[in-house]
Amino acid sequence: MPDHREFRSALNRALDGAGRILLRHFGRISIRYKGRADLLTQADLQSQSFIVGFLEKRFPSHGIVAEEKHRRREDAEFLWVIDPLDGTTNYAHGYPAACVSIALLRRGSPVLAGIYDPFRDERFTAERGRGCRLNGRATRVSRPRELSESLLLTGFAYDRAERSRFYIEFYRRFMVRSHDVRRSGSAALDMAWIASGRADGYWEFSLNPWDVAAGLLLVEEAGGRVSDFSGKSWGSDWRRFGRETLATNGLLHASMLRILRSGAGK
Repeated sequence: MPDHREFRSALNRALDGAGRILLRHFGRISIRYKGRADLLTQADLQSQSFIVGFLEKRFPSHGIVAEEKHRRREDAEFLWVIDPLDGTTNYAHGYPAACVSIALLRRGSPVLAGIYDPFRDERFTAERGRGCRLNGRATRVSRPRELSESLLLTGFAYDRAERSRFYIEFYRRFMVRSHDVRRSGSAALDMAWIASGRADGYWEFSLNPWDVAAGLLLVEEAGGRVSDFSGKSWGSDWRRFGRETLATNGLLHASMLRILRSGAGK
């Protein structure tokens, strides 16, 4: 990948600056509503403004897609996909489980990624072919081979009020087969924690590319697997990233797919 050192430097500076913004506003924010359970804070907007402004100045030929309605040169060879604050509902309530997520895609495939949790000062990074790291130390996915030995993660989409029975049925079926199921409220952190071996499998419906683009590379570079619920990889069409998300240590992938394919309510 050309200029990989410059790209890494820019990624880390963007994560640092955005992380400082999130810490500065934490506990002192006003909330706007994009939907019944879809919140927006000033921290989202200021974090995104900083990241976008920094990257546009540094790489004027690159494209940028960010959560809060920013689109620029979407078909460029290099595209930055940004979630300036993943876990906004947590953040808005003063619950410190949120992060910044940034991925650099080349021709639709992630080649560089970073997720920064400023509350734990944990930086998860990955570069295609060079592995995954947590604060500079190499990480690998976990080793459980059986659901009965696993800790799983999940989240619920914004239509959960309308589809609560559907989502809860999958939760129930995984809960009774595993050690337990956790819900952090941040898809990016969930995928980072799969990549660091803290949990063994993660599933969620109806995510967006900025939620998962960085996590995709982290999990793959840590030795895990990411697919949709049919078992297919997301390929290089970044617009499809996250519609169905299954991220595992690889060893649990087939058994989790069987449950997801069987459908709820059966």
